[in-house]
Amino acid sequence: MGKRVAIIGTGQTNHCSSREDVNEMELVYEAASAALMDAEMTIQEIDAVVLANMELFEGRALPDMWCGEGAGAFMKHSFKISTGGTSGTSGAISGYYHAASGLFDTVMVVGFEKHSDGNTAAGMALTDPFWDRHIAAAAIGNFALSVSEYMADRGVTKEQSAKVAVKARRNACNNPHAHLQMPHLTVKEVLESPILAYPIHRLEMCPQSDGACAIIFASEKIAQKKCPRPAWVRAAVTRHDHIYLGEVKHRLATMRSLRAAAKSAYGIVGIREPIKEFDVAEIYDPLTYAEIAWYEALGFCRDGEGGRLVDDGITQMDGELPVNPSGGVISTNPVGASGTIRVAEAALQIHGRAGKRQIPDVNLALATGYGVYCWSDVIILSSKPG
Repeated sequence: MGKRVAIIGTGQTNHCSSREDVNEMELVYEAASAALMDAEMTIQEIDAVVLANMELFEGRALPDMWCGEGAGAFMKHSFKISTGGTSGTSGAISGYYHAASGLFDTVMVVGFEKHSDGNTAAGMALTDPFWDRHIAAAAIGNFALSVSEYMADRGVTKEQSAKVAVKARRNACNNPHAHLQMPHLTVKEVLESPILAYPIHRLEMCPQSDGACAIIFASEKIAQKKCPRPAWVRAAVTRHDHIYLGEVKHRLATMRSLRAAAKSAYGIVGIREPIKEFDVAEIYDPLTYAEIAWYEALGFCRDGEGGRLVDDGITQMDGELPVNPSGGVISTNPVGASGTIRVAEAALQIHGRAGKRQIPDVNLALATGYGVYCWSDVIILSSKPG
């Protein structure tokens, strides 16, 4: 596993539908500056920089050419990651391995997206032009098919899905960075919101957000010196599957890449009962039904019992395993940063600096990333180096 590495600082912008006051480089600079301030470091103390972005969503290629300087990458080792929705977690994993290799003592990862500069029409290219595109273009079309399969296969209900939306938007009210904060949202309102593509309602889907998030990884010597309670990386695993819809039946219910990544990460750390051993989870939930499906894929319950966890309040802030106290991707979605936010939020819980969204006595935290049905990332953080 290489050398011991911990997260010692995080920083986020305030996420919203449009940041017209800044360009991409300035957005990246905000997050990077906040992370440096959190870690009580200067950019001169950072050895390497990793950038993560869902390329082309801003309508331009190679955004790292323009934004690297905003992250302090000038004349430093710099690396760019783009793996769809998992870009942010893949960037975090890359940053971790940079430090764990022993080649760098400090690495800053910055995930970013400025949706308002472009659009998500690039998502059309993610589907087969002959077999899939006319019925499953981009994220919503893909999810509509998979959700219908999932509901039929596992028995999850519309009401259970709506409860996830209510939980997420209410949790987001405790997060000053979150995009969609809806303290009084009800199940009825969710199910009465417009249909995007059956059976998905608008309030069950993630937004498009402008935002950036930065994380600082450090070697053991520096982490122990700089941070009173480091968030140690115990496992960082990624898995990739086929992208085309026809390749895997019941893809949402099966989610082979997430199951495989979780199995590997749990094996590294020795996790046998994840719902009992994790204190908090920040999982990548692009829509409500996916969060329920991820409960099953991550082993929080048996297949077909994800809806029960919702009904029983297991994943609420005061439940046995709080999931997404930050509000999750359902509440905030600057795609290239969405996975980075999951890791940063998990680290904040270990640090004990999550503010009103802090879960008491967090010692073991889970973060996941998800990208276009094929990539899955699993990262486990601990208050102890292991």
